[in-house]
Amino acid sequence: MNSDRLQQFLDIATEAAMAGGVILQEHWGKINTVEEKGQSDDLVTDVDKLSEKEILKVLGRHLPEHGILAEESGQIGEVDNPYLWAIDPVDGTTNYAHGYPVSCVSVGLLIEGVPQVGVVYNPFRNELFRAARGLGATLNRRPIRVSSVDKLSKSLLVSGFAYDRRQTPDNNYREFCYLTHLTQGVRRSGSAALDLTDVACGRLDGYWERGIKPWDITAGIVILEEAGGKVSAYDESPLEIESGRILATNGLIHSSLSQSLKNAINWTPWSD
Repeated sequence: MNSDRLQQFLDIATEAAMAGGVILQEHWGKINTVEEKGQSDDLVTDVDKLSEKEILKVLGRHLPEHGILAEESGQIGEVDNPYLWAIDPVDGTTNYAHGYPVSCVSVGLLIEGVPQVGVVYNPFRNELFRAARGLGATLNRRPIRVSSVDKLSKSLLVSGFAYDRRQTPDNNYREFCYLTHLTQGVRRSGSAALDLTDVACGRLDGYWERGIKPWDITAGIVILEEAGGKVSAYDESPLEIESGRILATNGLIHSSLSQSLKNAINWTPWSD
């Protein structure tokens, strides 16, 4: 893909993400409706819908021929469109609904199924993360880089829990506790996009999660990889973005974190 074309897509993604961010700011503390989407913790608010509407306006004005996969609207356009925008209008909706200011807008572009452009905008910290394949990654227009931590024991990680965690034993609890013992700590922000960008700028060293969707991670994957990080499946094989699982690190602890996720299966709390 021509770098000038990718830059154009990046600028459009930035416009779209910031338009959504304005909605998050304007409606902060003034949510009118909160509904559940099947699972008791899978929330949607009127702000999610308003933000998505503004994002779709921007993309529709500039790139009406592109496909869209949006959290609230679903698939828009042809399923086999080589250009597919993955949009999360409020990543961290539960946080937002509770007045906890850890959420963002995530706008990413998949080209032939591969994440190529990503913008994550956190209006509450006024942080704009941007990246396009081969063009580097920035935070508020300044280059960012992953951390240099090379030992799992010295790392600070982040993860999350799927909405169906009460119904399935495949719920990440064991891994979360196990890695808390092995590292300097494991955090949970409630926003996959912000988890990826925090690894990208070196605040955190690694991230893993299950039960996630393409709109949660497409933008963040590009930002992290362009900042020098590594993304894969749990077993270090190539990531399948529809799999619902992701392992993302600064690259230096990738193999050890992957192995620890395997080891956690047989771990008993308080054992050696």
